[in-house]
Amino acid sequence: MIEVSPGDGRHVLRAVFGHADFRAGQGEAVAAVLAGRDAAVLLPTGAGKSLCFQVPAVAAHAGGGGTTIVVSPLIALMNDQVGALLGRGVTAAAIHSHQDEDEQRTVVARFLAGELALLYVSPERAALASFHRMLTRVPIALLAIDEAHCLSQWGHDFRPEYLRLHELRAIVAAPVIALTATATPRVMDEIVSALRLRAPAIVRGDFQRPNLRFEVRHLGSDAARIDAVIAVCETAGLRARSGAGRAIVYCSTRKKTELVAAALTSAGFPANHYHAGRTALARERAHTAFARGRTRVLVATNAFGMGIDYGDVRVIVHFQTPGSLEAYYQEAGRAGRDGDPATCLMLFGPGDLMTQRKLQVGASTSAAAEQRTEQALAAVDRYARATSRCRQVMLCAHFTGTDDHAACARCDTCIAPPDATDDDAGIEADHRVGVDALAGDARQVILDAVAGLRRPIGRGNLALALRGSRAKAVAEGELMRLPEYGRLKDASEAAVIATIDALIRERRLVRRGQKYPTVWLAGRPVREAAPRPSPERTANPARRQPGGSDVARELDRYRRKMARELKWKTYMVFQRRVIAAIDAQRPASMAALARIPGLGPAKIARFGDDLLALVRRHDRGGDGDRLHDA
Repeated sequence: MIEVSPGDGRHVLRAVFGHADFRAGQGEAVAAVLAGRDAAVLLPTGAGKSLCFQVPAVAAHAGGGGTTIVVSPLIALMNDQVGALLGRGVTAAAIHSHQDEDEQRTVVARFLAGELALLYVSPERAALASFHRMLTRVPIALLAIDEAHCLSQWGHDFRPEYLRLHELRAIVAAPVIALTATATPRVMDEIVSALRLRAPAIVRGDFQRPNLRFEVRHLGSDAARIDAVIAVCETAGLRARSGAGRAIVYCSTRKKTELVAAALTSAGFPANHYHAGRTALARERAHTAFARGRTRVLVATNAFGMGIDYGDVRVIVHFQTPGSLEAYYQEAGRAGRDGDPATCLMLFGPGDLMTQRKLQVGASTSAAAEQRTEQALAAVDRYARATSRCRQVMLCAHFTGTDDHAACARCDTCIAPPDATDDDAGIEADHRVGVDALAGDARQVILDAVAGLRRPIGRGNLALALRGSRAKAVAEGELMRLPEYGRLKDASEAAVIATIDALIRERRLVRRGQKYPTVWLAGRPVREAAPRPSPERTANPARRQPGGSDVARELDRYRRKMARELKWKTYMVFQRRVIAAIDAQRPASMAALARIPGLGPAKIARFGDDLLALVRRHDRGGDGDRLHDA
């Protein structure tokens, strides 16, 4: 049992990880295992599951309680977490098949000497008799089973090795914490039963992600889908070779990843593709380029999976419909982890479900497995075809089993239900019966209105705004602020739309997308617009995006340089919110730097002098100078 009090958890969180307090669900999970209880934790992607076992692990090791064993399904996930912990001064290591024998022997020796606070292993290694014998030789503080949904045959990442993890209970007398981001109530019950958890604390987080906008578009052809991907990436400002933000486009097959990546590259986007059929070196290069921001759009199969943690993913697109809502929410949840707005777009067609049947049912060996596949696909189909129910509510209900969730007011069905916004049918019908386009000044009004927009707009909404409508879509789209709002109030909606169509035929406007078309000025690139600061963002400088001031830009350059030197990912040096906080607060001493959330003593010891020197240099008025050693 861990020989420390539950109060130590918050101290470790502040002193080691640099956070002032736990997020929802984290504190409850940490308190449970520090008190010696088992716990089953269901927190959404991006909610900080790893801290639920890392904080108790550090507290336990500091108090002489032993090492925490973490069972993790992916080597990349292990390496990322170990690297991040080492950057914070925590003694952590992993044993896996990509190491040579000397590396493995070194880790084992450190483990047996009691040096490690955390040891990461795969489920396959955790099932070995030799590993079981090793566990009996040293104190074990905690067993953490990450991605615990992998033990369920009703889950989307079933790994049969997980079914043997309950054997560890007979070897060590330590609490067990099982963690997942994607488990239905049925799967949670299976986790508790399969791992033999003893009266566990059940922790369920809030699955609503208020900064994410979920959208589904029903598009059949690859060409239409590629247009949609290009439009959403361009709106997010991802065409430039460098800058803030990135996107992940998920495809069901390797062939489609290559097709979409080639199309994006041809359209001028810095894009690459990632799938299991590429060589290990090619995958590593694709991943590294994406991690360092050289590739801003990565097209991937689900081989680019668990453990992906980049705060500034602004767009997640599912080019083909995934095989389950669990898989969808886990992948979509990789967007907007920094808390800023992000878009999650699913492209849907009945053919996608057939593709998933071939991929899943073709690999199954039982009628029960086929039944599970059909139930999962039916849930996806219901979600994709919804026209009036909030998509966030549907996703939350899928994982919590309850409907007591507030509508998000951001998804497509909340803002503009598909049956009310698919302009094509009504617009084209009006045009076919010979509605005349407007002439003269009306055309310039339309062009001026589009020029004043920050992003492409649907023809129907543009027509409503120009006619002075107070419809919800006009008000929420800030269209009432346009100087041209209401200027064409005497024209019919059909006439305004006919005029927009005429401008498209004259190539003065361009049409973007297929199912839900938008219009934009011909020849004008779509740039990411700086969002108007909300009161919340203005009141909390640490939430601002870096890049506006000289200090922020210099901090970001320093962060990238140190990541290259240390062979870390950039977020392991420090995250963007740290840059924003330093820029806002301009700390002048180590004590002031210690008050920056997200740094912590280990990062301050390693980078503190450089950070203070950088701030001093700029505050003295030397904004044009650069740190020679940074």
